[in-house]
Amino acid sequence: MSNSTRLGKERLVQSIALICLLAMGVTAIAGPSGLIAWGENQRMLDHRQASLHNLQAQRERLRNRVNQLDPRHVDPDLAGELIRKELNFAHPDEMVMLLH
Repeated sequence: MSNSTRLGKERLVQSIALICLLAMGVTAIAGPSGLIAWGENQRMLDHRQASLHNLQAQRERLRNRVNQLDPRHVDPDLAGELIRKELNFAHPDEMVMLLH
């Protein structure tokens, strides 16, 4: 093999290696799990954690309301509120004020 052929193959191998390194570098920066995506993923995580916190608080409020409506020990105030709200029931001596 001549010197120029060997030099040509060596340059080809180096070029391919450089292209591979550049592709890996671009992927590390701009790929789906690269540095640019890292910030977006962090923002999404923060948003989802806030949503999870809100949903857990809502679930806790609903759990409390279900416990108050347990047939074995119903909260009388809540039962009265629901009867008035859902069945449009009121005592004759009560005054109803609608708030809009």
